[in-house]
Amino acid sequence: MATIQVVPEKEFQSLSQWQLMKRRFFQHKLAVAAMVVLILFYATAIFCEFIAPYKTTTRNSRYLYAPPQRIRFIDNEGNFSLRPFVYGYKKERDPVTWQEVYTPDPDLKLPIYFFVKGEPYRLFGLFDCDIHLFGIDRSPSEQMLFLLGSDELGRDLFSRVVYGTRISLSIGLIGVFLSLALGLILGGISAIFGGAVDFVIQRIIEIILSIPQIPLWMALSAALPASWSPLQIYFAITVVLSLVTWTNVARIARGKFLSIKESDFVSAARSMGASEWWNITRHLIPNFMSYILVQITLGIPGMILGETSLSFLGVGLRAPIVSWGVLLQQAQKMQVVAMRPWLLLPAAFVVLAVLSFNFVGDGLRDAADPHS
Repeated sequence: MATIQVVPEKEFQSLSQWQLMKRRFFQHKLAVAAMVVLILFYATAIFCEFIAPYKTTTRNSRYLYAPPQRIRFIDNEGNFSLRPFVYGYKKERDPVTWQEVYTPDPDLKLPIYFFVKGEPYRLFGLFDCDIHLFGIDRSPSEQMLFLLGSDELGRDLFSRVVYGTRISLSIGLIGVFLSLALGLILGGISAIFGGAVDFVIQRIIEIILSIPQIPLWMALSAALPASWSPLQIYFAITVVLSLVTWTNVARIARGKFLSIKESDFVSAARSMGASEWWNITRHLIPNFMSYILVQITLGIPGMILGETSLSFLGVGLRAPIVSWGVLLQQAQKMQVVAMRPWLLLPAAFVVLAVLSFNFVGDGLRDAADPHS
């Protein structure tokens, strides 16, 4: 008969709220696995110059729309190699469509080396480096490593996806913090002051919520001057996404502030002479912190999808900026997708990142729930 292990009550009494949240979160296996994926994503974004074999502009005009190369340890003759390798390409004529296609060339074996010397770059914009995580010992003008294939200009899609990770994930972080700050401030003002202030803010929220998101994003993005630099466009898109997504945060913040404002401990502090600022910083915000963490993790996927949608439609980020949405612009034509399906691979990274954020958000929400 199985025995039930009873945790002493004193152990729970000695744990703080954050320690209890941490314990419950790490019991959520799917959320922990998703957090590991997100850590890998953001590590890739930070060290993208080191991880990517090539720059986003490096191209080889001999390999336009080349398919992905498969990493191998066993060659066609059955010989095993500890060092991974790929086969180079050879051009052949498709007997049905009469178009040139790339097929693996068993006579051109390209070993993959780690910490290989390649194109120079500036790590973090400060240090001159030329060491990459992996690559082949060939000049890009001769042969290139195409793990995810190449695009219409012969550029490595894997390297461009790695660089795009920095833009797509950072715009989610910056955008959600802006929308969170705006929502908390306006929601708090609406709850604390009430009256006409509350009425005006709530009507503004209802007007914004009544407008479909995608047309509103497109209208705001299309209003940006075409003469702006890529950096200005990047920050402008971030602000556009934040201006649309703060409304739900403001509504929930207002409800939370109203419920906590009338609590016994807040009324007791107010009767003892505590100022409203003291109550906000010492009582309202700390009791609201668990919701803020959950909202951050659940809000970032919406920002990522918003940037991807705008860039895919051509009214968001534009070249030479590289993001996942910009990369998906090449997959707008059905003919391209049917003949070169690897151009849709950036969408897989979008899906994986969004799912990971949602799983982490679910884990934090369950951990912050006192009734779980």
